[in-house]
Amino acid sequence: MFEGSMVAIVTPFKKGKIDEKAFAGLVNWQIEQGTQAIIPCGTTGESATLDYDEHYRVIELAVKTAKGRVPVIAGTGANSTDETIMMTEKAVSLKADGALLVAPYYNKPTQQGIYLHYKAVSGAVKGFPLLLYNVPGRTALNILPETVARLSEIRNIVGIKEATGDMKQASEIIRLCGSGFTVLSGDDFTTLPMYALGGRGAISVTANVAPGLEAAMWDAWKAGDREKAVRLHYELEPLNKAMFLETNPIPVKTALSMMGRIKEEFRLPLCEMSGENRKKLEKTLKASRLI
Repeated sequence: MFEGSMVAIVTPFKKGKIDEKAFAGLVNWQIEQGTQAIIPCGTTGESATLDYDEHYRVIELAVKTAKGRVPVIAGTGANSTDETIMMTEKAVSLKADGALLVAPYYNKPTQQGIYLHYKAVSGAVKGFPLLLYNVPGRTALNILPETVARLSEIRNIVGIKEATGDMKQASEIIRLCGSGFTVLSGDDFTTLPMYALGGRGAISVTANVAPGLEAAMWDAWKAGDREKAVRLHYELEPLNKAMFLETNPIPVKTALSMMGRIKEEFRLPLCEMSGENRKKLEKTLKASRLI
């Protein structure tokens, strides 16, 4: 259902408010560059510091700007099942094409609790496509392959953003779930290896600054041009590294500011990059001909 190069899009701010004009500009640019889905209100979109009205407004803007050209998959996960259901139902009403549900963070449920959480959400929005999101570095828990396999049997749970960076785990998920379940890379450093294992695309941070390269790598891989895909992988690696010089999305928003696409503004507790890392980022962007 969902496939290709997708962007975990940033949320630009201006004087403390959502910069709606800049956000719409980013969505249009992404689509023009070949990005195949927009994912607002994820980690990179600073969802943790958006209030409900802002969260819903960002989803609404993404849907209205995309105008059906590509899917909009809204981040609606929370560490409370009731809250996740509430936000996912709102995404349905805003006409998003699907939802990305981060694993419940902080309270560290058991694997059975994780299963019951996602089952409850799926039952509340029957027929609405859901993607699991496994990112242990943020949530302090890992959705094990066996749990993913159980969840893949639920009709509207259609895939997973797998952001462990662990290719053994990714391989086991693909083996257990089969070709009908979509596994997407959520770790820019291992996107191409994920494709080689059978991954069907990526939800990328780096795509915020280099959407054309990310889309070209997927297109090359899908077309069977392995040599080109590998070349693009290595071309993207310095950018991948630069996007994680500090906590995401600090570097990517700083990069977009250097590129003249957004204002450099974060919400506390995120803050501006250190001087030394800023120099490294600028050097990488220049070497990649982005500034």
